Amino acid sequence: MTITMQSYALTWTDADGVPRASAVSYDQKSAEHRKSELEKAHATDIEILPIKPGELPEPKA
Repeated sequence: MTITMQSYALTWTDADGVPRASAVSYDQKSAEHRKSELEKAHATDIEILPIKPGELPEPKA
């Protein structure tokens, strides 16, 4: 049986209105933890995105 690891990245808009994207990948639990940290920092439009190995998202335009 093969176990497949799913990685995630985040995109968000920071408190100053600047679109951002994570520069690292996370497992699901870590991505959810990072999302809660961003919410505490007043970031908006936070999305957790499934990604493939070696892939990272671009900040929203």
